[in-house]
Amino acid sequence: MSIDNAPRLDGAGDLYPGPDETPAVAGPVEESVPAPKPSRSKAPLWRLLLRDRMATVAAAILVFVFLVAVFGPWLVGDAATDQNLDQSNLAPFHVANGWMNILGTDPLGRSMLARLTVACRTTLLVALPAVALSCIVGSLVGMWAGYHRGWRETTAMRVADVIMSFPSLLMAVVVLYVFSPSAANIVLVLAITRIPIYLRTARAESAELQSRLFVDAARTFGARSGAVIRRHVFPILLPTLLTVATLDFCYVMLAESSLSFLGIGIQPPDISWGLMVSQGRTYLQTAWWLSFFPGLAIVITTVSATVLAAWARIATDPAQRWRLTVPRSRRSRLFPTRKVVS
Repeated sequence: MSIDNAPRLDGAGDLYPGPDETPAVAGPVEESVPAPKPSRSKAPLWRLLLRDRMATVAAAILVFVFLVAVFGPWLVGDAATDQNLDQSNLAPFHVANGWMNILGTDPLGRSMLARLTVACRTTLLVALPAVALSCIVGSLVGMWAGYHRGWRETTAMRVADVIMSFPSLLMAVVVLYVFSPSAANIVLVLAITRIPIYLRTARAESAELQSRLFVDAARTFGARSGAVIRRHVFPILLPTLLTVATLDFCYVMLAESSLSFLGIGIQPPDISWGLMVSQGRTYLQTAWWLSFFPGLAIVITTVSATVLAAWARIATDPAQRWRLTVPRSRRSRLFPTRKVVS
């Protein structure tokens, strides 16, 4: 062994290996640790949806309703308006009457299945534009007022208080009684009455976000207020707005059905689910299916939208999303229920 490769003494008098020698390793050599697998909480939304049976069923029902509204009237053709007095008030669930009359007929012999299909499009054409219009206007004004604060916030909140001081359904009844009860007027009235919901939500969220550190950093680097709202405030506020819009869709659809039931909503020859319930109430003892099936369609659609909104609120919240990845059997172990001793 050469002098250069000889072991040397360190400061404590212990030997340490020379430059050509490998140090002794105490214990076995550990293998490289594989990279951790991605967390289930980062899975796509559609996979999280499939893990929740109730939300999956609700989403499937809503997709079916939208498909019926889009393609249904084209498939049924003129069956919703063709009259046949020989087949008046046929009972449902009789195949001998034909598949088009599987849900029965009305007093004029028109197919209930075809009329439900056409009414589905009319109901959604009122509910969806009303929700979209109120969501867009209320969210934009709310984010603008909450971000700038001051007189903008005060003015926007006072306008919202004035609109909310009148019951929305009563306001719609008065306006539609004064003006002609058409689909456009119903959409406009319902949209105006629902604007404060989105305005208050957007104002509260944006007022809290405008003091965050990342928003201050964007302003420090010279970003304008519009760019800050568009790039930093709106993406964080979007999940909450979508949840509110889904729940508001249920209310608007029920409000349209109530107005049609009172006779100041959709007018014949147009048809909606609420109008079908109103027209069939005089035949409840003799032809119950005239009001039962459109009422059932309203209930199923609203309940499905409510269930999907509850799931979407958890799925879009990073702090709560992990709940969708834990099986229900393990949830009970993580959060055991405590019995209250009286």
